[in-house]
Amino acid sequence: MPEEKHILVAEDDASIRMGLVDALESEGYRVEEAVNGEEAVAYFKEARPDLVLLDIMMPRLSGYDVCREIRKLDAAVPVLMLSAKSEEIDKVLGLELGADDYITKPFGVRELLARVSAALRRSSMVPVEVQDDVPARMPFGMGEIDTARRQLWRGAEEITLTQLEYKLMMAFYAHPDRALSRDFLLNAAWGIDYLGTTRTLDQHVSQLRRKIEVDSAKPKFLLTVHGYGYRYKP
Repeated sequence: MPEEKHILVAEDDASIRMGLVDALESEGYRVEEAVNGEEAVAYFKEARPDLVLLDIMMPRLSGYDVCREIRKLDAAVPVLMLSAKSEEIDKVLGLELGADDYITKPFGVRELLARVSAALRRSSMVPVEVQDDVPARMPFGMGEIDTARRQLWRGAEEITLTQLEYKLMMAFYAHPDRALSRDFLLNAAWGIDYLGTTRTLDQHVSQLRRKIEVDSAKPKFLLTVHGYGYRYKP
């Protein structure tokens, strides 16, 4: 039985919501429910759960809007988005807004529980303390990594990074001008127990490019190594 964690399930379909609540409670999680986007935002502000399962198509506020509001308040809490949609553009939009993962309905209960468990393990890991000989700011692309605040600066502009984006940036920074495989990068940011696809990584790299490149459509720093992975060119 895992240590009790607090999970918010935001889903307007009563049967799906009840199924998710029953499955999560059977694993020892404390679960709260929201039936629309406004409820989800209000509850998150009040209770700050450890993880959010967020349906995209909800009344009042969509899952995209809820995710955007959550990320204004907390850049690290895991957000797993649920949707019956399978179009690539929907996945890209969800991840661009800061979602950690995207699970398409229908999904198996075991798969969902495994992803929830893995996301909670990642979020509970104590960040590695910055060593004394590591500079407070390190150049990365068109910006600088703020290692103390785990943020990115471009000039005077402070750019928020999700936990996964920060881990990816540090992995690239630690291996300059080396081709890094998708599996290596997934392990570095998501962990060896990640059950998703490499497409999730591709979408996070795409989001990083928007933050560090002059033109994300013509990247000069985060380069694609076709059929393998990516290379960071300082």
